[in-house]
Amino acid sequence: MNTLISKYIEILTQFGKDLKITSSLNVALAETLAFLSLVILGVLLYFLARFLINKTVHVLIRRTPSKYDDLLIKNRVLVRICLLIPAILLKYFTDETLPSFPDTVEIIIKIVKIYEIITYTAVLLALVNTAHDLYNSFEMSKLKPIEGLIQVTKGILYAVCVLLITAFLLGKSVGTIVIGLGTLSAVLMLIFQDSIKGFVGSIQLSINDMLRIGDWIVIGPADGIVQEINLTTVKVQNWDNTITTIPTYTLVSSPFTNWRGMSESGGRRISRSFNIDVTTIHYCTPEMLEKYKHYSLVRDYITQREQDIQEYNKANGIDTSEIMNGRQQTNLGIFRAYIKAYLNNNPKLNHNLTMMVRQLQPTEFGIPMQIYAFSSNKDWTAYEEIQSDIFDHVLAAAPMFDLKVFQRK
Repeated sequence: MNTLISKYIEILTQFGKDLKITSSLNVALAETLAFLSLVILGVLLYFLARFLINKTVHVLIRRTPSKYDDLLIKNRVLVRICLLIPAILLKYFTDETLPSFPDTVEIIIKIVKIYEIITYTAVLLALVNTAHDLYNSFEMSKLKPIEGLIQVTKGILYAVCVLLITAFLLGKSVGTIVIGLGTLSAVLMLIFQDSIKGFVGSIQLSINDMLRIGDWIVIGPADGIVQEINLTTVKVQNWDNTITTIPTYTLVSSPFTNWRGMSESGGRRISRSFNIDVTTIHYCTPEMLEKYKHYSLVRDYITQREQDIQEYNKANGIDTSEIMNGRQQTNLGIFRAYIKAYLNNNPKLNHNLTMMVRQLQPTEFGIPMQIYAFSSNKDWTAYEEIQSDIFDHVLAAAPMFDLKVFQRK
């Protein structure tokens, strides 16, 4: 190669002499043209290598059954490697094309080395992106996102690139530059405190499995699905399709609700109450019991309960001529049994999870009756439909037991 360059310069010099160009200018023009030719050759070789890779290597990769190697094409790893071809030519042959300009050669070599550092960094960044895409192709990525780690790795690569360029330009070792930067550590900590706290937060979220992409969380104004977990922020798409950005460290330092447990369980909880007007609660008369026995869900309950009460009162010699004596059934108790039977016969509820109907502490608005159950369908729309159907029925059924649902007039 050196011989070819020398002969090429001789040909250019001879051509200059034929044009009657002065000796000093002739040499400068010949060497400049040789250098430009070397640059053009490097660019042409880059495009040739890129063309060959696109037509051969990329075609072979696309034809393989594995989709993992396609990530090399997506992240342009091989194309970025081709960028080193012009740098290699200039690095080894610039001094041959410009022998009369050693100072210029030194400047060009420095520029080429900086270009090499940047190109190597670009290749490493492409490999990091490839590794990230490869990790995201596995189900584990949803459980343990590494977006924060990838961003830190990229940040380190950028920092190393800048350090290498700075050390090269100053003629110092990287260690010396790092020691010098140590004196600025306090300033750097202040400037990058959010990034540092975010990095620590993302590690804690990942290690403790506190948050995953796809989780439904509630924190402050955010109420929706986690879309991204980055180094410094977590993006949440709210149910109204707005996006809320939360600092990563906030999710470690502040409490938040993660509905993943509900999503992974067998049902979604229904916990809602309604108030019964206290003035409508009564002991059941025989006429009332006969009326309620027409309701199939509580017929057997009333019969069995009445038998138990009669046996108890008889065994204890209780005078039942007064309704206050002994044990008696109430319309509220039968209504509560009716609701429980209704829930037990509802196919849209998960009957393997807790299910109950209970009274809460009486208030000035009446006696709260709470329904506690789990919908087997956890989809929000279906869940609301199931919950609404239950309360539609219960509220409509209350008057059938001579009860009145309290509402302020």
